[in-house]
Amino acid sequence: MAYHHQPRNPGFLDLPAEMRDPRESRFAVLPVPYDETSSWQKGADKGPAAIIDASATVEWYDIQTNSEPCRRGITTLPPIEWKGSSKELAELVEAAVDGIFDREQMPIILGGEHSVSIGAIRAAARRVKGLSVLQIDAHGDTREEYEGNTYSHACVMAWARQWCPIVQVGIRAIDAAEAETMEPDCVFFAHDIVQSADASWMDRAIDLLSDDVYLTIDLDAFDPSLIPATGTPEPGGLSWNEVDRFLNRVVAKRRIAAFDVVELLPMPGHHASAFTAAKLVYRLISMIVAREPT
Repeated sequence: MAYHHQPRNPGFLDLPAEMRDPRESRFAVLPVPYDETSSWQKGADKGPAAIIDASATVEWYDIQTNSEPCRRGITTLPPIEWKGSSKELAELVEAAVDGIFDREQMPIILGGEHSVSIGAIRAAARRVKGLSVLQIDAHGDTREEYEGNTYSHACVMAWARQWCPIVQVGIRAIDAAEAETMEPDCVFFAHDIVQSADASWMDRAIDLLSDDVYLTIDLDAFDPSLIPATGTPEPGGLSWNEVDRFLNRVVAKRRIAAFDVVELLPMPGHHASAFTAAKLVYRLISMIVAREPT
């Protein structure tokens, strides 16, 4: 099974060569431009390149952490270009993420549709004992199969919960069958979050996570007024500040083993969506580096 490697470019943040050295970098960005199972608007395969392009305009200095975390090194790997089945894609991503762990780097996966997370989560669950998965998303993604495909974007968390405990945040669209199988105590619905008088839900969610966490962020978790450029936008979503505050608490109390950001669907006139996605990736890197020994 082979896949095509595009020529290497400077990659995430457009860093100079010495700051993206694959032998020295703390982080490895893996673009996975795949969009074969999405069910409405197509184009998520253009998402990773759009995030990387937009990241060139993100400031290196992070105000909240008073740091330039990119100096720890961020290498960008060649994208996994694959047009075949999502089951085979999961195997390719799993192998690539295994390689990143072998190099003792933190995997950062950029999708593509959400099915790209299946192989990454599977690799992390094998490599990190006692892992849990935190999903920030508009959709439950807990269907056992969708349109005859068990490796669909709608099945990501059905796979994840076979390997790890899962916590779901921002959910506001599920199938009736999903409602019967989801664990109510581990689901934090968007309408409850936005109506909450305080942020106590954040600590309740974090208390459900194990020490080591795989974080998967579908950009449709955000309200479409902030990120309209996604394939299945859902009104009533989360704000930037809500997600930023929550992630900051997660990183302060738990170890992130790997994370992904998926489902950007670039659209003309909505370049702010790509920039916000790139900023989100860098904010997470900033939070993680701020809590690691220098």
